Amino acid sequence: MNRFQLLTLALALGGLAAQSQAATQAPAPSPVLATPAAPIPIKVVVVTMFEIGADSGDQPGEFQTWVERLPLPQTIAFPQGYRNLRYNPEQGVLGIVTGIGTARSSASIMALGMDPRFDLSKAYWLVAGIAGANPDTMSAGSAAWAEWLVDGDLSHEIDAREIPKGWSTGKIPLRSARPFQQPVPADNEGAVYHLNPGLSNWAYQLTKDTPLADDADLRQLRSRYTGYPAAQQPPKVIKGDQLAGQTFWHGKLMNAWAEKWVDYWTHGQGSFATSAMEETGTAQALTFLSKAGRADLNRLLVLRTASNYTMPYPGKSAAASLAAEHEGSYSAYLPSLEAAFKVGSRVTRELSDHWDQYRDQLPADK
Repeated sequence: MNRFQLLTLALALGGLAAQSQAATQAPAPSPVLATPAAPIPIKVVVVTMFEIGADSGDQPGEFQTWVERLPLPQTIAFPQGYRNLRYNPEQGVLGIVTGIGTARSSASIMALGMDPRFDLSKAYWLVAGIAGANPDTMSAGSAAWAEWLVDGDLSHEIDAREIPKGWSTGKIPLRSARPFQQPVPADNEGAVYHLNPGLSNWAYQLTKDTPLADDADLRQLRSRYTGYPAAQQPPKVIKGDQLAGQTFWHGKLMNAWAEKWVDYWTHGQGSFATSAMEETGTAQALTFLSKAGRADLNRLLVLRTASNYTMPYPGKSAAASLAAEHEGSYSAYLPSLEAAFKVGSRVTRELSDHWDQYRDQLPADK
């Protein structure tokens, strides 16, 4: 059964009516809101990737904490996207759930960017979501600001059982004949994105001392990663780069490939920290929108928090480790959701509260 809740939105340029529906319900027609006399200027877009159930009041996904605590009180119909939008008119912050995977993230961000109801030309885009953590780089419950986004899907591939002797992987860069072939292809076709380093570092400097939640369960999990000093540290904010791919991979050998893949595409400048599924799709959409003058790719920030490790601890098999990791029950699921909001909201509020400083000039690299 479909349930509809009629919400009246008091937006600056007039009342806009929207019907919202829970994500677990079957899709139903949703009214397209009337275009206001002038597009609504947005300061920050908070980009999350999934939600479990309703936007508030039940088991949380990435979106719920932002809706309840930033907060994002108003619902705006978004039938051309994955899920309805949420909005805070006082802070000028818009929230979106893209859906999981690069296909949904690119389609959702493009749909939002082309929506005539919003002026996103000066908006900062903050991706705030959970991820797998490389135990060579960070610990469960930690948060990583990325400067490099690397795509793990754009490649040639042969089955590992058929790779030539001496190859470490069956994954081959596009337009290449062997793994990690030099030189790195100049036309990467979306294989790597270098975010604004000054903006990324500004966000890190602003939040690096943010205290993150720790508990007995996290300490026990960390203690099992013997031989991985970074994985055994208490949760903290770091700078670390992201590998995006629609395959939820796992294991020591895959982790070694991911480290080399990120190093390869960034010419040794990037360091693999988090594994997620969406960012190269988001960055691709913002690249096109920037060309159209509807967004600014230089204002993209990516924050990922560690809900689980990308490989098992010594003594546990990759298959058993992967089987234990599921959406909503990852080994550090709730601490990672809390970290994403706690760290990300500091940046969001700084930008919105001091908009006169950041509207026309990006934050300086401190």
